[in-house]
Amino acid sequence: MLNISNNKISKYINITSLKSGSEIFTKQYHKKFKQFLLFFTIFLFIILFLPWTQNITSKGNVTTLKPSQRPQTLQSQIPGRIEEWFVQEGDFVKRGDTILRISEIKSEYFDDKLAERTGNQLNAKSSSVAAYKNKIIALQNQISALQQERKLKLEQAKNKLMQAHLKVKSDSIDLEAIKTKANIAKIQYERTIALQQEGLKAVKDVEEKRTKLQEADAKLISQHNKLLTSKNEIINADLAISTLNASYADKLSKAQSSLFTAQSDAYEGETQVSKLETSLANYKKRSSLLYVTAPQDGYINKAIKSGLGETFKEGEQLVSIMPANYELAVEMYVRPIDLPLIHIGEKVRVQFDGWPAIVFSGWPNVSYGTYGAKVIAIENFISNNGMYRVLISPDDNTEPWPKAIRIGSGAQTIALLENVPIWYELWRQINSFPPNFYQPENKTDSKSEKK
Repeated sequence: MLNISNNKISKYINITSLKSGSEIFTKQYHKKFKQFLLFFTIFLFIILFLPWTQNITSKGNVTTLKPSQRPQTLQSQIPGRIEEWFVQEGDFVKRGDTILRISEIKSEYFDDKLAERTGNQLNAKSSSVAAYKNKIIALQNQISALQQERKLKLEQAKNKLMQAHLKVKSDSIDLEAIKTKANIAKIQYERTIALQQEGLKAVKDVEEKRTKLQEADAKLISQHNKLLTSKNEIINADLAISTLNASYADKLSKAQSSLFTAQSDAYEGETQVSKLETSLANYKKRSSLLYVTAPQDGYINKAIKSGLGETFKEGEQLVSIMPANYELAVEMYVRPIDLPLIHIGEKVRVQFDGWPAIVFSGWPNVSYGTYGAKVIAIENFISNNGMYRVLISPDDNTEPWPKAIRIGSGAQTIALLENVPIWYELWRQINSFPPNFYQPENKTDSKSEKK
């Protein structure tokens, strides 16, 4: 019955003539299976010509569109010690709300009235500068008065010199006149002597002429003295002018020296006033830094420095805050070989961690649980992980992203490229060819318009 013997019974008996044999050996068991294979082959052949969207898949993280909307840590610009907390983790704070109060740990800032005392020093130094300025004005007035006095004195001395010159000139003329008179008196005396010797004049007449001659000689000597005196007056007037110039030059030099000293002191005082103003502004600003406030509306995530009395350095992280208002985005990373295929404005499908999805990467319209996005920024420099960072934001023309998404959660992204037949995509995958390199239509149009 098992038909394993060398003597087969089928050689002697026709098994198909029997009822059971006809039911078993004449029936075609694989007919339907062959029909299934035929229809399946035709169906696969048709599927090969269906459109397939080339894509680039990558992993990413949920972030925010603007840097100011991302989670941030608050630091203190000055070193200090934590004195009091005004919030706790999870609290909502508005911009300007006080988060914690700190105190100084540097000895030079321990004085509570440091700003007040610096202000008093500033007022005193400002008064000193004002006094120096008044002294400068007084010295300038003194210099002006000395210059005016020197001018008048010099005019007076020049007038005296001119008078001396005129007097010398007058005395010279008088001297010539007296010389003439003396010569006339001498001639008359000699003539009278001659006439007396001839008996024409008396001795008395001769004596009178001798007397006149002596008077004329005396007047001549006196006029010589006057002329010399006038010349000495010229010398004295010149000397007086030189003395005046030297005297007033010395006075003006001393006054100008005092003026320059006062100006130097005033400039030094203004420098110190400027330094004190800077110090006062720094002290006031430092006093305001003793309170750490919220830079924007948000939620307190975590207190990094928590203990009261705990000290910290400047720039050290104190508390983490999450902004309340933000716009979601996803940062995905693509390989350098795929970067030329990504362009700004292209469509991307996103699947978020925690949201169930049925994904057909080549048929985005059939996928379920994915959300639309578009490329808004492409990094120009490679990241530390050896890939390029691409930032995508929600597409307003598609369904909105879930509101429960939290920043930092994971995401799977599918960048949609060109539509090709399935057979082409299979052929490309088998040969390990890259996706078709193409340029968006708007880019080519803009290039042609530029040309």
